[in-house]
Amino acid sequence: MQLPEVERLVPWPELIAMAKAAETVGFDSIWLGDHLLYDLPDGSVRGPWEVWTSLAALAAVTERVQLGPLVASIGFHAPAMLAKQAATVDAISGGRLILGLGAGWNDREYRAFGFPFDQRVSRFEEAFGLIRRLLSGETVDHAGRFYEVVGSRIDPLARSVAPPLMIGSTSPRMLSIALPHVQAWNEWWSRYGNTAEGFARKAAQVAEICAQVGRDPAEVQATAAVYVQIAGGSGRTMGSTEKVPPPLRGTQQELAEQLAQFAAVGADHLQLVVDPITQASIEWLGGVLELM
Repeated sequence: MQLPEVERLVPWPELIAMAKAAETVGFDSIWLGDHLLYDLPDGSVRGPWEVWTSLAALAAVTERVQLGPLVASIGFHAPAMLAKQAATVDAISGGRLILGLGAGWNDREYRAFGFPFDQRVSRFEEAFGLIRRLLSGETVDHAGRFYEVVGSRIDPLARSVAPPLMIGSTSPRMLSIALPHVQAWNEWWSRYGNTAEGFARKAAQVAEICAQVGRDPAEVQATAAVYVQIAGGSGRTMGSTEKVPPPLRGTQQELAEQLAQFAAVGADHLQLVVDPITQASIEWLGGVLELM
């Protein structure tokens, strides 16, 4: 379950209630977008709550579900600081963090908060190496093109191995950087058409790059965000102008069957992006889970 991002202003107590409801009805994971500010199509400006402080709070009020950013933009933090934040959330959650990482895309929020937007993939490559080394317990000295750390170490760490890493991009260059090291990859619903067939095509492309970098595709979980609309939905507010494919719709049984099609083409995990995103929607979708 992905919790609200820019769909509407969500008071913090409501976000907590949604997370607890998702855990109660049987969802396996809860995800938050890592964004700072959007210009919306109607001319308004809106931003979600900050992702790492939010994940820490959700970790403290849940017990079972995995938690993660979908996905954390490396450009919003120095890499050693992002690793420190991830390690803290992982500890608060008792080892339930999945660390989704990406290079970001919305130049508006980079400019608004004073972060560099140029050479994002090159910055990602250098930062990604630092983050995974630090979360593995290494003490790191590094003087690179974009970042420099001296005697950097993440202490304490909640576990002896790093939290599982997920790459939030399927561009060939980003995958060539990340696939040798990550446990999962993710594609956003609007980029593969929000259909099982579209996701299957994307998975085949990722498998080709796995072969190029010497990684067995079966070792890397395939994950997909899926856009679902239920009663009361009127269209999801988007922070971009990209084309929006149709959502999945139907009865609980029909949605269960549609979601099962993703498993049939190789998806290991789905993140539901729901319209409308409310506690009542989450509870209704618990009935879909019971049918799967």
